[in-house]
Amino acid sequence: MSRDLATAISNALDDSVVSPLFAVELLFDSPNVIRLWTGIGDLVYDGDTYTGSGNLLSISTVEEVSDISARGAKIVLSGIPSEVISLALATPYQGRVCNIYFGVTVDGTSTFSSIFSGYMDTMNISNSAETCTVELSVENKLIDLERTRVRRWSSAFQKSLYPSDKGFDFVEDLQDKEVFWGKATPV
Repeated sequence: MSRDLATAISNALDDSVVSPLFAVELLFDSPNVIRLWTGIGDLVYDGDTYTGSGNLLSISTVEEVSDISARGAKIVLSGIPSEVISLALATPYQGRVCNIYFGVTVDGTSTFSSIFSGYMDTMNISNSAETCTVELSVENKLIDLERTRVRRWSSAFQKSLYPSDKGFDFVEDLQDKEVFWGKATPV
């Protein structure tokens, strides 16, 4: 399955000089949204500011396969300041959305296309005296297909979702109920 790229990206890939970039958007609980890109300085795209991380940000290969399987990605950020580490330690991150974008810069204008969208899973922090590295594993949204859904077809479960619903109140009586079909009922 081919991925649709923005027209500007497709056209730029034919040029003799291409300035590719990657961007990552980590949607922690508001206002703690982190947006990074693989360049230097701030990049404003679609009203959002992405902070340049240069070569300190790396993204694993993002695989796309023809079968329905959940392929994840890894994002590694090194040389992180302590305030970001404290945010990583204190903020709930599992299950939050992570978007990875590929883009190009043409004549000073950057264009992105989404190449991966998934959920933050595990975060490994390696802290030494000289540097700090965070490795974030991101699961594909298809991982939801592998999760079991626990539903009970009972009155209690239905009332937990819809308190005034009486549709399942009579289900338990049906299992022992004798139903006469096609003949007169006994007197």
